[in-house]
Amino acid sequence: MTDAGSITFADQALAAVELRDVTLRDGLQLTGKVLPTEHKLRVARGLLAAGVPSIEIGAMARPDLVPPMANTLEVVAGLSEAELERSWLWVATPRSIRRTLDAGARNFSYCLSVSDAHNRANVGRSTRESVEAMADAIAMVHDADGRIQLTLATTFTCPFEGVIAPERVLEIANDPATAGADDIVLCDTIGQAVPAQVAQLVSLVRAETPARRIAFHGHDTWGLGVANTIAAAQAGATMVDGALGGLGGCPFAPGASGNASSEDILFAMRPGWLTPEVFGSLLSLGEGVLEAVGEQNRSRAAEGARRGAETFEWVRRA
Repeated sequence: MTDAGSITFADQALAAVELRDVTLRDGLQLTGKVLPTEHKLRVARGLLAAGVPSIEIGAMARPDLVPPMANTLEVVAGLSEAELERSWLWVATPRSIRRTLDAGARNFSYCLSVSDAHNRANVGRSTRESVEAMADAIAMVHDADGRIQLTLATTFTCPFEGVIAPERVLEIANDPATAGADDIVLCDTIGQAVPAQVAQLVSLVRAETPARRIAFHGHDTWGLGVANTIAAAQAGATMVDGALGGLGGCPFAPGASGNASSEDILFAMRPGWLTPEVFGSLLSLGEGVLEAVGEQNRSRAAEGARRGAETFEWVRRA
């Protein structure tokens, strides 16, 4: 008979998947409020100190279009070299990479949309133009000993074009201009994918494109953020994105909603560094961000942790 105290419910494969928390970029960009640099730095350091493997700290987006990203360079300047090694920046052009490299950043999520209509709405150019520019971006980052991801928005559906054929994703992933990317990130930008669809695309990318780390970025618009994230991990993704409190959404994608919740993903996957005490510290960190920007907490795990089931170790004690 198995001793109840020795039982673990964590899937070892899932527990090895790396969470990247994107609260400070995707999480904030729809709020319309600029979180002060000092608060962003506290959040970044709180996440890293808790054991979150990596974080996204901002975006090189026009502050008149995405005001919450206005102090991104100040956040970069406020972090140490060791902290920046675990931090990622959203970029869409080689020019923005140059500015952040000079500031000390080394890890970049180079984003373009599989659908041309969303790419024009999001970054002001065609998908083809973004793809062609990526070769220079890759060279620039690698010359600085950094890492760069090919981040593909609207890989499943687009708010303007509808369902996206997997062949369009594979075409971009296999384009010579994107061949040198260290990772590929598949984004369910408006949260309309289902687990079988996510697993199929991750498997296709794994089998039919250059070998590199696969990441999944999910949204919870239709309530499947965590289910899709787990499906992606089981199909071969080894990095997944989430945001504290399920905060987030794309300002240029009608119908977009919050990210898959970091708390919910962690509670489901149970990485080795996560303890009930660490989980509680992340709940507090998320609540502080949500209060500052006036947003509601969408994390079901956070809600569960506030309920008084005293025999369950993951229930919040304070």
